[in-house]
Amino acid sequence: MKALRYHGARDIRHEPMDDPVLESDRDAIIRMDACSICGSDLHIYHGHGFSEDIGFCVGHEAVGEVVEIGRAVSRVKVGDKVMVPAAVGCGACRSCLAGNVLNCAFGQGSCYGLSARLQGVQAEAFRVPAADMNAVPIPEGVSGDQALMMTDALATAWFGARNADIRPGSAVAIIGLGPIGLMAVDSAFVMGAHVVYAIDPIAERRALAAEAGAIALHPQDALETIREATKGHKLDCVVEVVGSDATVDLSLRLVARRGTVSVIGVQQSRRYAFPLERAFAAGLTFRIGTCSVPEELPALFPLVQSGRLRPERYISHRMSLSQGSEAYRLFDSREAGALKMVLAPD
Repeated sequence: MKALRYHGARDIRHEPMDDPVLESDRDAIIRMDACSICGSDLHIYHGHGFSEDIGFCVGHEAVGEVVEIGRAVSRVKVGDKVMVPAAVGCGACRSCLAGNVLNCAFGQGSCYGLSARLQGVQAEAFRVPAADMNAVPIPEGVSGDQALMMTDALATAWFGARNADIRPGSAVAIIGLGPIGLMAVDSAFVMGAHVVYAIDPIAERRALAAEAGAIALHPQDALETIREATKGHKLDCVVEVVGSDATVDLSLRLVARRGTVSVIGVQQSRRYAFPLERAFAAGLTFRIGTCSVPEELPALFPLVQSGRLRPERYISHRMSLSQGSEAYRLFDSREAGALKMVLAPD
């Protein structure tokens, strides 16, 4: 088969790879219908990945068809259309069964495409461990595109907004308007936010947030504008979706006393000068971390089915898997309105 494989910084190649095989009676093999590039994939693309491995298949967002199952798999069958959440669990312990795969009791909580340990899904086919949990049948009323967005991006956006304690009437800022940030804007409104400030340096992305009803701001203008608009009180909730020291700092400057900051931008800083004294005095709540996708799906399915959330509208490009290297380049450079890049088999 063919797959997108990592060979170093800015070197993603579409090339042959061994076909996936069942490694356990609980595994399934999925033939990929569509996959997408996540902002966190760019960390790997830039050479700042999560392992020293070379030659592994990248990617962790995909939908497809079950083509083979192990003898112990009972909840999915050959021919089922499934979505594959980025977060992978053992499917047997109490935490995984509750959807919190990051707390897997057996230390099996993982993600596709970060290393050779678990190959990625930007491939013509891939293996899903513990398939009864990690391959989720696409519900009726959810399209393939919508399911693909729920494998990570929408779930992470919803998680970030939920972690920010957004309630009816809240004043909210979303910092970073990539696909996840834009979906966080939508999530904030669904949760009842009264006003949402959407902050990003790219004009095209600010325009998309404005179309969704947000007040779009350039980062250079955000602090002063929000101070004036709130008469110095600032905001109840801030969601940071970038993962840089500068944007975390801006988050802490925008939040009001007793407010909440939720950081979901992938963080690779080894040290950050957290303003602990100021945060303590203001009684701030600060949450940071990654999303356990299965935990968010029960809330998201009805919202997508009803049309209250439409994550598929942020798909900007559809390309073939063989064009994967160019798709990464476009997404990284933000050329041609690149936002959510979807790849399909040739």
